[in-house]
Amino acid sequence: MLPEAHTYEELVERFEWQIPETFNIGSAICDAWADREPEREALVFIDADGTAQSYSYGDLKRLSNQLASLFHGRGLVRGDRVGVLLPQRPETAFTHIAALKSGAITIPLFTLFGDEALQYRLGNSGAKIVVTDAAGAEKIERIRHELPDLETVLCTDGARFGALDLAAEMEGRSERFAPLATKPGDPAIIIYTSGTTGQPKGALHGHRVLLGHLPGVEMSHDFLGQPGDRIWTPADWAWIGGLLDVLMPALYLGVPVVACRFKKFTAEAAFELIEQQKIRNAFLPPTALKMMRQVPDPEKRWTLNMRSIASGGETLGAELIAWGQKTFGLTINEFYGQTECNMIVSSCASVMEARAGIMGRAVPGHDVNVVDLDGKILPEDTLGNIAVKSPDPVMFLGYWDNEQATRAKFAGDWLLTGDKGTRDADGWITFVGRDDDVITSSGYRIGPGEIEDCLLRHPAVALTGVVGKPDPQRTEIVKAFIVLKQGIEGTNDLAAEIAKFVKTQLAAHEYPREIAFVDTLPMTTTGKVIRRELRSMPDDGIATSK
Repeated sequence: MLPEAHTYEELVERFEWQIPETFNIGSAICDAWADREPEREALVFIDADGTAQSYSYGDLKRLSNQLASLFHGRGLVRGDRVGVLLPQRPETAFTHIAALKSGAITIPLFTLFGDEALQYRLGNSGAKIVVTDAAGAEKIERIRHELPDLETVLCTDGARFGALDLAAEMEGRSERFAPLATKPGDPAIIIYTSGTTGQPKGALHGHRVLLGHLPGVEMSHDFLGQPGDRIWTPADWAWIGGLLDVLMPALYLGVPVVACRFKKFTAEAAFELIEQQKIRNAFLPPTALKMMRQVPDPEKRWTLNMRSIASGGETLGAELIAWGQKTFGLTINEFYGQTECNMIVSSCASVMEARAGIMGRAVPGHDVNVVDLDGKILPEDTLGNIAVKSPDPVMFLGYWDNEQATRAKFAGDWLLTGDKGTRDADGWITFVGRDDDVITSSGYRIGPGEIEDCLLRHPAVALTGVVGKPDPQRTEIVKAFIVLKQGIEGTNDLAAEIAKFVKTQLAAHEYPREIAFVDTLPMTTTGKVIRRELRSMPDDGIATSK
């Protein structure tokens, strides 16, 4: 979508949105290529044992059409919700494609979610169908009685735990399916995002969200879509960073996507994958970059031929940028956004120099500024709220079934990101900090409210408050301050037990890595925990994991 340009100013001047009257993500990222070049490589899947399998656009069209036919046979109609509880694997891609071509709304779900997290998201969305693997089917079997809208569960690993065998159910289904002619503003995807209080909110996006992402994705990869481009990310496709920053835009642009099922991410495994799969482009969250930076002289151990690396979620410092230039011979581009309005700020080494500690400038097509709480633009270099002017193709349609929260997100025509920052005379935007208590850990944004709710269900916990504690590797870790019920002693074993409780009941990436047992919590007169005071309390506690 980006025009050719040699400077940022030229890029902005030449850019214009290209939003057609009808647009369907599923058709655009699959059928459009399959009808022209069916043998073109679309996806490469690396299994846990290292086996690689290539899928063409023709393959994705055939498989997604069969699944769409199956969905139709199971009673799926336009507007129904389909949960996708899978890791990076081919079924994840063609499930999204099939559901979107059917006019349904997909719900990407993280495989590390526990029963409570899944029950809330599937229940709140009213999901009718879920596609998952054996591990996910086992979780869903335990909560299915709480999900009256859920009619069908399909499993990639065969008929397990009350789920139907996906492959067997698809076999013999029609390979012809006419995608619905959806409009850009028709609902397409719900991505749940954590807040500071209560349960996560479902950010509902229209089919236009893919088009809205394209300028930022192309810019952060120095004009992605060049001959030989081949992209990979360790970010899970259940999050907006993996799904809409990599998988969907790359397929739209005809760039092969490498999907890899690491048992556990390690820096060495990442470098080996980049070499073996001849990866040219990658989205690497800051935590992954910090881990990879610890490997001595990687450029001497592996043949690396990368063209672009994008990173987001945390401001890159001068040291990481210098390491990227030494290791890969390129400048890592930083980008910024959030689930509700993503890829709105970016750097781009092809048209402007990198500035350490500064996120970048507004991606062409997006009006990004710094405003006060009333939506008034503040003077240059003044600390305020980073905001995006509506309407904007990448902006969410609203929170699912939550008009009040949607209204609270805006100040007039400006969507408030919840982040503080400044903007200089040349449009460079500096991130200063969050305006709320959301925790940023290993690239995930974690809401303390959901963790606190889970902790209170543990039989030993009377009161609790959760905050983020600075951590050099993960940016922040989850730290819980806990008041125990009378007569219970705070021990190392109890801390480990509580952490495991959250890990299994809620999510494996949200459990507290440090717990402090305290006698009281700082509270407001209305009974709310004052988290800013928790953050200033003595830095002690029991580490529940490294």
